[in-house]
Amino acid sequence: MNRFRLIVLALLTVCVTAQAQLRFEITGVGATQIPIAVAGFADESIAPQQVTAIIKADLARSGFFKIIDTGNVMSETSPINLNDWKSRGADALVVGSVQRLADGRFDVRYKLLDTVKSTQLSALALAAPAQFTRVTAHKIADDIYEKLIGVRGAFATRIAYVTKSGNEYRLEIADSDGEDTHVALRSNEPIISPAWSPDGTKVAYVSFENKKPVVYVQDLVTKQRIAVANYKGSNSAPSWSPDGSKLAVALSRGGLTQVYVVNANGTGLQRLTNTNGIDTEPQFSADGRQIYFTSDRSGGPQIYRMSATGDGAQRVTFNGSYNISPRISPDGKTLAYISRREGKFQLYVLDLTNAQEQRLSDTVKDESPSFSPNGKYIMYATESGRRGSLAVVSVDGRVRHRLTVQAGDIREPTWGPFMK
Repeated sequence: MNRFRLIVLALLTVCVTAQAQLRFEITGVGATQIPIAVAGFADESIAPQQVTAIIKADLARSGFFKIIDTGNVMSETSPINLNDWKSRGADALVVGSVQRLADGRFDVRYKLLDTVKSTQLSALALAAPAQFTRVTAHKIADDIYEKLIGVRGAFATRIAYVTKSGNEYRLEIADSDGEDTHVALRSNEPIISPAWSPDGTKVAYVSFENKKPVVYVQDLVTKQRIAVANYKGSNSAPSWSPDGSKLAVALSRGGLTQVYVVNANGTGLQRLTNTNGIDTEPQFSADGRQIYFTSDRSGGPQIYRMSATGDGAQRVTFNGSYNISPRISPDGKTLAYISRREGKFQLYVLDLTNAQEQRLSDTVKDESPSFSPNGKYIMYATESGRRGSLAVVSVDGRVRHRLTVQAGDIREPTWGPFMK
């Protein structure tokens, strides 16, 4: 029970050096892969980033595509023999070009062609400043993913996580592939529990810089921040409401940790739970009508669900004696969580429509699951070689990749929303 009471602090024990940016290592693929040829974009050498390489890496990392090397440079206006590409095993072909506009922006154009039906599936023309070349490539990969898989792609989204380097903690923001990293906050004290606002412009997190856990909300553009929960005792586990107006938090201001909600500007604090146990780790459902949370009211930590007003709490997890860190999928049908069984802390998912449970990880010290905004993947923290690392697994368990660095402790991942 003591470990459960200190669950927030338990994530802070590993201290090693963080270096470089994250790198993905693919360790699994989908059951069915679509063979796709991605030709080199014409004149892409003028751009600060190689668009073709980014698109290929995104598609390969998804696990749903088999990349066929074309050895060709082909623009969207090039004459194309689709039967020839079909005979080479490609079901789809991507072609495009890059041009520099008079205002300094780069215009990236692309086409997606179906070689089986000899039709054009999509075409885009995206103009953006040089610093957004990577985002442009991710958007093209998103379009390809959506047209061929039928689900919105999440390559152009961002992730946040915490690294520890020496005595410094950093809250870092990166593209979904771990590239283009920016530091949102540096501190000599721990930073934990980052959570994206629904519009992707802010991050809530817990900082110990005042020698106690305080919940902050920080604007990622202006870097300005406010303390939204700085009460006596522990202030932890922020979670945004879907409309961005409120945060659910876990506070111990009255003794035992309980679930509260507070306006995003720090006003209007309301208590939702009032039990003789510990209620913590609240998470709003996608529709905002319910809150999932961890409670030991049944004797050990289990996951519960209640209305957003605090009424009608019901237990959700029944397998295993220790289930924590609830995260609900964007469609509200799947619950991800960490379960301790046989001494192993591993990632599980529960289908809320039929109560079927599945273990998704084979590591033993997993933490902090976070769904991709399209609901197809879950990112989580684990340990590799006595240091923290991040991993990604598809919700069906078939696609896996690990985000690695040369050395470092990386924890507390949270996957950002779709950007408008």
